[in-house]
Amino acid sequence: MLAVDAIASGINSAADGTPLTALIAGVATGGLALVAYVRLVRYLEGRRTLELAPERARRELGRGIGFGVGLFAVTIALVALSGSYHVHGWGSFGGALTSLGLMSSAAVTEELAFRGALFRILEEKAGTWGALVASGLVFGGLHLINPNATVWGALAIAIEAGLMFGAIYAATRSLWLAIGLHLGWNVAEEGIFGTAVSGSDSHTGGLLHASVSGPQILSGGSFGPEASIFAIAVCAVPTVLFLLLAKRRNRIHTRAALAAAAR
Repeated sequence: MLAVDAIASGINSAADGTPLTALIAGVATGGLALVAYVRLVRYLEGRRTLELAPERARRELGRGIGFGVGLFAVTIALVALSGSYHVHGWGSFGGALTSLGLMSSAAVTEELAFRGALFRILEEKAGTWGALVASGLVFGGLHLINPNATVWGALAIAIEAGLMFGAIYAATRSLWLAIGLHLGWNVAEEGIFGTAVSGSDSHTGGLLHASVSGPQILSGGSFGPEASIFAIAVCAVPTVLFLLLAKRRNRIHTRAALAAAAR
C-alpha cells in the first residue's frame, strides 16, 4: 500500500498543472487505491473487506468530511485568536479544486496504508493499544520526508492525527469515517483556509489567501497549523471520545485476548 501511495503521488504531481486534471487524477488514483486494497486483502488474507463495506461509504464519508472541516475550522480560529493567522484576501477557486483532487488521493491512500493495513495487522500482534501507538508514530514519522518537515511537526501529526484516526477505526471498524475526516481536514487546511499541509510545498492555494506567523507552537510555522498546540488540543477531544466509544463497544483488544481467540 505504500507503493500504491507513491505511485498515486507521482501521478498527481504530474497532473496538478490544471484544477480539472488534478481533480480527475486525484479521484481516479484514490479509486484505484481502493481497488488495489480490496484485491490485496482478498488475495493475501482470503476474506471480504468489511472495513470498506459499500453500504457505509456515503453516510460515513459525508459525516467524516463535515467533521474534518469543522475540526480544522476550530483549530484555525484558535490560531487566529492568538494573532498567528492572517487573511490577505480571496484566493483561487481553481486552487481549491486542485487541493480537493490531491487531498482525495492522499486521504484514501494514507488511511488504507496506515489504518487499513498497518494498524489492523499490528493489532493482531500487539493488541489495540500497541497498534494505536506504533501506527501513530510511523504515520507521523513518514511526514519527516516532506520539504518543510520538522521533528516537532511529525510528532504533532503522530499525536493529533495518528491517534485520532486509529481511535476512529478502533471504534467503528470501518475506514470510511477516517477517510472522510482526513479529506475534510486537509481540504479545509489548504483548499479553504490557504495554509500549508504537513510541511508540503504543493502551494496549490485555496479560497482564502492567507499566511501564518509567530511562534511555531502557536502557528505551526512552515509545517502548517497541524504543528500548533491548538491542533493537538482540538484533536485530543475526538480521540478520547472515540476511544471511550471503542471501549464501550468492546473493541479494544489485548494481545492475550486476541491470541486466545485465534487458538
